[in-house]
Amino acid sequence: MKKIITTAILLFMCNSIVVAQKIEKEGPKGFDQLKPAIAHGKIDTISYTSKTIGSTRKALVYTTPGLSKGKKYPVLYLLHGIGGDEKEWLKGGSPQIILDNLFAEGKIKPMIVVMPNGRAMKDDRATGNIMASDKVQAFAAFERDLLDDLIPFIEKKYPVLKDRENRAIAGLSMGGGQSLNFGLGNLDKFAWVGGFSSAPNTKSPEILVPNPEEAKKKLKLLWISCGDADGLITFSKRTHDYLYKNDVPHVYYIEPGVHDFKVWKNGLYMFSQFLFKPVDSSSFSTYTLLGSQPETNIRNAKYPQILPDNRVVFKVKAPEAIKVQIDLGKKYDMLKDDEGTWNLTTDVINKGFNYYSLRIDGVAVADPSSESFYGMGRMASGIEIPNRDGDFYALNNVPHGDIRIKKYFSKATNSWREMNVYTPPGYDNATEKHPVLYLLHGGGEDQRGWATQGKANLILDNLIAQNKAKPMVIAMLDGNMSGIASFDERALKAFENELKMGAIPFVESNFKVATDAKNRALAGLSMGGLQTLYAGVKNSDMFSSIGVFSSGWWANSTTLSEPQYEFMKNNAATINSNIKEFWISMGGKEDIAFENCKIMMGKFDQMGIKYKYSEYPGGHSWPVWRHDLFMYAPLLFK
Repeated sequence: MKKIITTAILLFMCNSIVVAQKIEKEGPKGFDQLKPAIAHGKIDTISYTSKTIGSTRKALVYTTPGLSKGKKYPVLYLLHGIGGDEKEWLKGGSPQIILDNLFAEGKIKPMIVVMPNGRAMKDDRATGNIMASDKVQAFAAFERDLLDDLIPFIEKKYPVLKDRENRAIAGLSMGGGQSLNFGLGNLDKFAWVGGFSSAPNTKSPEILVPNPEEAKKKLKLLWISCGDADGLITFSKRTHDYLYKNDVPHVYYIEPGVHDFKVWKNGLYMFSQFLFKPVDSSSFSTYTLLGSQPETNIRNAKYPQILPDNRVVFKVKAPEAIKVQIDLGKKYDMLKDDEGTWNLTTDVINKGFNYYSLRIDGVAVADPSSESFYGMGRMASGIEIPNRDGDFYALNNVPHGDIRIKKYFSKATNSWREMNVYTPPGYDNATEKHPVLYLLHGGGEDQRGWATQGKANLILDNLIAQNKAKPMVIAMLDGNMSGIASFDERALKAFENELKMGAIPFVESNFKVATDAKNRALAGLSMGGLQTLYAGVKNSDMFSSIGVFSSGWWANSTTLSEPQYEFMKNNAATINSNIKEFWISMGGKEDIAFENCKIMMGKFDQMGIKYKYSEYPGGHSWPVWRHDLFMYAPLLFK
């Protein structure tokens, strides 16, 4: 008997978990249609005394079929929009039909659903100017009516469980804003919170969730959904962005649609299946139909879309193509539908900036739906994947500097060249001279890389605003020397000449900068790291700091590297004296330059060359190099 009971308990637990984790991604056809053959719940109209308002108010109460006497049940408070009342859900959303059908299929727990009038004022009818200030304010006042009057009434009249884990709140539009405001503002009262197409009454996320750690502990489910063509989606997205940044588990569900009951009915269908059951928060990111457009999409381009778990959905219209791929380092084959559109959902993509190409019948081209960037030696597409740790390069509300594109004639190359120059906030009105960081890109890129892919200006804007870095000018140079292979000594020597005879003289003649070594630094990534090693070490009397990101002398090219090591060995004392910050960084073991750098640092140790080392996971990629600049810039010019 004991064995049978144990087996039954285990089967029940497994079934509960399966139910919690195998919820459809949207309501199937007919989910909101009446099915006469099944059992139906009951709807009552109730009246309760509101001490908050000083009047008697009405609400509708739905109970799922077959509630048993002597048992108590969880309760969902379901709120309407600004133009509705307690009957809006009943008239437009058919919640009783949706929930009856779900209950008959065993997909929801038995529950009681309360649909109140969220306009907490004596004349709470949806008449006249529904946008009048007193009526709008009444929706905020409903919080006290709900907590102090309605919930106590329901708990006295109906057999409901009274703990927070058996109490949920959700709503549409204005009611979605109320649900987020009241639910997240009263985590001691609600463990399940849902906002469907939440309206502008939704408080800013910093106010909604001032303590993310508390929210993580107390919330069973936080649901945010909206139609992709809803003009109010920005309010849902800003909440999602904040929750993502602060690692608060939630569902961010986007579906095709506008601000209407088609979306809200599907929201109720999906949300209700999670309620009052075990939930797997690790699966929340899979519950969506559509993703968000990355900032790298061109204006009005719906695709690519980023799903909440950082997979990417691509769609390409190419009806006459034979084979279409997306190349993100890994090549993904796309599938063509009957309308000639090629479709793909990728694996999870690295956070931050990623190059990619569209390959049509073997030809690599830039995706016309995304912004293009000069990388891989040509114009390529780029996609910016959300990064919860990327606030240091975000466009924040701080004073901003400028990126200036400057043409100059170089005596070193006898040609016109171009650099991008960052000037810090307040530069134009400043009387003092600024220090300068000469910042170099990698192979296949140019002077635009640090300004566009690297977001150097935003990184410095944020650091300067926080007093973590000195205001400085950053000269982002073109390290490509025309007609010369990029990685031999002839190319490195040509760049050294360009730096000394072209770039530095131009900057010092055209910008308000100091011209001594202590106010001059040199740094670069990958190929630019080699250029930094070559020009910076050999000219240590010109720079107080050098930064080498994801680079190092090649172990298999002794013809190139051994003379550099010999020079450093013979001049170690001078290098250590001149270079105050010799900073080396790598993107972890997956960085293609990792082993070369490791060998190089071993040789530095043998020579007694002083340096600092930093490692940030992410390989040979822009997310790593952004972080490198974020860490390196505060060390300069101290």
